Amino acid sequence: LSPSQKARVVRALRAGGHTVGYMGDGINDAPAMKASDVGISVDTAVDIAKESADVILLEKDLMILKQGILEGRRTYANMIKYIKMTSSSNFGNMFSVLAASAFLPFLPMQSLQLILLNLVYDITCTAIPWDNVDEEFLMKPRKWDASSIARFMVWIGPTSSVFDITTYLALFFLICPSVCGGQMFRQISDPAVRQMFVSIFQSGWFVESMWTQTLVVHMIRTPKIPFLQSHASVPVMLMGGCGIALLTVLPFTPLAHALGLTALPPVYFGWLALTVVCYMLLVTVVKKLYIKKYGELL
Repeated sequence: LSPSQKARVVRALRAGGHTVGYMGDGINDAPAMKASDVGISVDTAVDIAKESADVILLEKDLMILKQGILEGRRTYANMIKYIKMTSSSNFGNMFSVLAASAFLPFLPMQSLQLILLNLVYDITCTAIPWDNVDEEFLMKPRKWDASSIARFMVWIGPTSSVFDITTYLALFFLICPSVCGGQMFRQISDPAVRQMFVSIFQSGWFVESMWTQTLVVHMIRTPKIPFLQSHASVPVMLMGGCGIALLTVLPFTPLAHALGLTALPPVYFGWLALTVVCYMLLVTVVKKLYIKKYGELL
């Protein structure tokens, strides 16, 4: 084949929807390398071939290519996990705050609490680049698709809002009144008791948000059943566990008053456990429906 014919073959393959890599070391290979998605050469190739290449092999071992491809797909998988997780979480939080502003006579969470929550959550997410990736995801190349982020956000985001709203209702009508003498917020005249009501409410949503945001990472990182068929890497599990433990204990520490938090009653944690279990079940159902409709999760 002539150099132009090689390039035509590569362009035809790309036009057919294939991702094409081309390896060469001579002058005749340069046009085809330029036309390919990834041009590959060796360190002993002619200068023009090396200049046309995206990757230059320094060792006589083609397994390096396989390792590089798998590592690239693994990096892409973990990158898209983080983007879809955070976008859907923020989308759901937006709905939750809108719902809270519609009926609550106070802020559902103070700005300092929200900043701390997001800071700790983002720190736990720094372990995602080292997360495990399912073997099935690594079997074929993936292409960036911004529209998949939008539809994922619309499907998964509102599921968190459902349980945020049920948490609002439980805190406002059941848990907070039980701690504040059985009175509803508008019936309380004592400013100190009112402040306790608000603080318990904000502490409850603060802790619930950390639990749901962290555990949903395990639900949407894989189309399989989490913890059973597919499990996250040790760094992801450790960082997530530490983040949950830190923010769950925080309302019981001396720092709580400075942050506007207060100790939560035991009944709250029973409600929290029920909420987390139901949330994970609903996300599993929505995830299955999403995969059935679009063919893939990530």
